[in-house]
Amino acid sequence: MQTFAHFADGGPGPWILFFPLIWAAVVVGGITLLRRTGWRPRRGPRPTGPDDSSPITVLGHRFASGEIDEDEYWRRLSVLNEEFGRTGKGGPM
Repeated sequence: MQTFAHFADGGPGPWILFFPLIWAAVVVGGITLLRRTGWRPRRGPRPTGPDDSSPITVLGHRFASGEIDEDEYWRRLSVLNEEFGRTGKGGPM
């Protein structure tokens, strides 16, 4: 151990072995600080479709949750498609 830290020759001494621990504490502290301040990496793709407040999306959510049955869903969807001008491919006119 004395040859590594040069303690006998007046070198830096055994305290030099604490530098990796200090750097580990700095890294762990930085990560903890970033997590507590609300920094989060984005997970998953960004939504590119229509927003959640569009009538067709709301209708789809109501059908998926069981509030309306399939017949009512298709009736209302046909009215919304006429009103909002969707074509057969699902895009706007």
